Amino acid sequence: MSDSGFSTLERSSHSGQTGEAKAVLQPSVSISVRGINYTIRERVGPWWNTSLCHKKWTQQILKDVSFHLDSGQIMGILGNSGSGKTTLLDAISGRLGHKDNFFGDVYVNGHQLKKEQFRDCFSYVPQSATLLSFLTIQESLTYTALLTLQKCSNDFIKKKVVTVMAELSLIHIADKIIGSHILAGISGGERRRVSIAAQLLQDPKVMLLDEPTTGLDCLTANQIVSLLSELAHRDRIVIITIHQPRSELFRLFDKIAIMSFGEMVFCGNPMEMITFFSDCGYSCPEQSNPFDFYVDLTSVDTRSKERELETYSRVQVIVAAYKNSEIFSKVLAAIERTRCMKELPPIPFKTKDSPSAFYKLWILLRRTTRNFSRDKMGVIMRLLQNLLFGLFVAFFLLRLRNDLIKGAVQDRVGLVYQCVSAPPYTGMLNAVALFPPLRAISDQESKDGLYKKWQMLLAYIVHFLPFSIISVAIFSTFLYWTTGLYPDASRFGIFFAVVLASHIIGELLTLVVLGVVQNPNIVQSGVVLLNSAGVIVGTGLLRTIDEMPTPFKMLSYLTFQKYSSELLIVNEFYGLNFTCGGANSSIAINAACIFSHGIQFIEKNFPSALSHFTINFLVLYAFLPGLAIIAILSFKVRDRVIGRQ
Repeated sequence: MSDSGFSTLERSSHSGQTGEAKAVLQPSVSISVRGINYTIRERVGPWWNTSLCHKKWTQQILKDVSFHLDSGQIMGILGNSGSGKTTLLDAISGRLGHKDNFFGDVYVNGHQLKKEQFRDCFSYVPQSATLLSFLTIQESLTYTALLTLQKCSNDFIKKKVVTVMAELSLIHIADKIIGSHILAGISGGERRRVSIAAQLLQDPKVMLLDEPTTGLDCLTANQIVSLLSELAHRDRIVIITIHQPRSELFRLFDKIAIMSFGEMVFCGNPMEMITFFSDCGYSCPEQSNPFDFYVDLTSVDTRSKERELETYSRVQVIVAAYKNSEIFSKVLAAIERTRCMKELPPIPFKTKDSPSAFYKLWILLRRTTRNFSRDKMGVIMRLLQNLLFGLFVAFFLLRLRNDLIKGAVQDRVGLVYQCVSAPPYTGMLNAVALFPPLRAISDQESKDGLYKKWQMLLAYIVHFLPFSIISVAIFSTFLYWTTGLYPDASRFGIFFAVVLASHIIGELLTLVVLGVVQNPNIVQSGVVLLNSAGVIVGTGLLRTIDEMPTPFKMLSYLTFQKYSSELLIVNEFYGLNFTCGGANSSIAINAACIFSHGIQFIEKNFPSALSHFTINFLVLYAFLPGLAIIAILSFKVRDRVIGRQ
């Protein structure tokens, strides 16, 4: 390595050691991690291979990891893919799935953290932080502040947001839309800063960031790390995982940790790293990036069994040298020293004044509505999608007639079929398009303790109800009076109410599936199949329910299509009179005219529909709260499944 490079490292080392000395004298916060071990058990084979599926193999992800940091320090964790960097952050922030397989201690200011304290002590910025696309930076941060600081005045929250934006150099773009991959907005580096700013609103003393420079160009990545270094030197501890950093970043890190196969190969200041590896016989060549050199040196090459054994043995030699070194002894001594210091301040929890559940629901509803209302094309499609379908049906049918020879019954039955099957599908399209981004941000923010996932779900349900009402009202008004359905205002009201319920049920049913299944494409296919099966089994339009096999007949009572189709049939056919082609009609034609009144059609094909009209209506609308409750439960099931993975 060049002389200029060594001088830079020496300056960095001296500044880092000075920071350590100050922290030992007057530490406002310290974090000690001692003996972290984490193992998982995975199935050997796929689910379709019965013999292998029941067998499991154990893999140790973290092995005896220890380190210590004081206020004002930033530590970078390096290592190749699969080395355990992200798992280590998850472990010390309490986000591991298999908690039963986690062993070790995490101390903050000498106090051992309990499981319920992890989330309120550490601030965590994941690698793929999610932000709502149509909000501005200031709006996004303001809503986050409102979710955590309810008892503070609006002026205080506004000043807090402005202060954080100034700290992250976001003031000049405060009113810029965040954007997405299809909507122009802020840059990748600015998105990272917004994610960091959202965490700073709670004044965390310990910040964890997973790969904050991934996907950024070198200049922007350096700016992000430099910013994090400044945040650390303002009486915080910052721990980041980082992939392929430039050598210029050496001077910014107070501690550098290198991991390989779940083990801590080294943890110390930059100068100690150079000295340690040189003493092990691995001096960094001149003009080489030390980060790249030492990460490659401590990586295990799995391209062949021979290379794997050779490189793994080399790593174990280095690990053993580190565990026997004075550097590691100082780490253990620092951990014991802080554990025994009685005068250390209590655990510095994040600033949190949790609002009531109702207030959080109100803020989430406001945020969701503002975000989606900015999408003009999306709003237009949500309001007019049912009308576009209605236009096609109306122009296809034109005007309904009462002449049986001209399809009076067939046309009405076909129209009922479309009104039963299509509105749930448009509701499903809405949920698949709109809810996954909300689900992603709720996954992230619920881990931070901002709110429960069911509150985001309920906020979305309340948000889409007005859109559903307006969309179905436009569709019903146009289709009902254009096609010439039973000309009565009360009948129109029933038609509107039934179609509205079907549309909302389609969206709620999709939310139920989205609560368990991650992939929206799979959800869309699954809900389409459910809707199609419900139409076939429940409506009695393809085959009358009385003629169905007993299992399908019983299954029909579980479909909302049974109740909506019977309601629409009675609503249209009851009191309707038919003609049959005139006096000169042939006997063959008259043979087809088996109904002279609509009630005859009802009694023949839907014998219980008339007497159960009110019950059918109540059962149909009972699906709405029922599915909403099941959707909430599905999110709880999803949390448990993810927690056991």
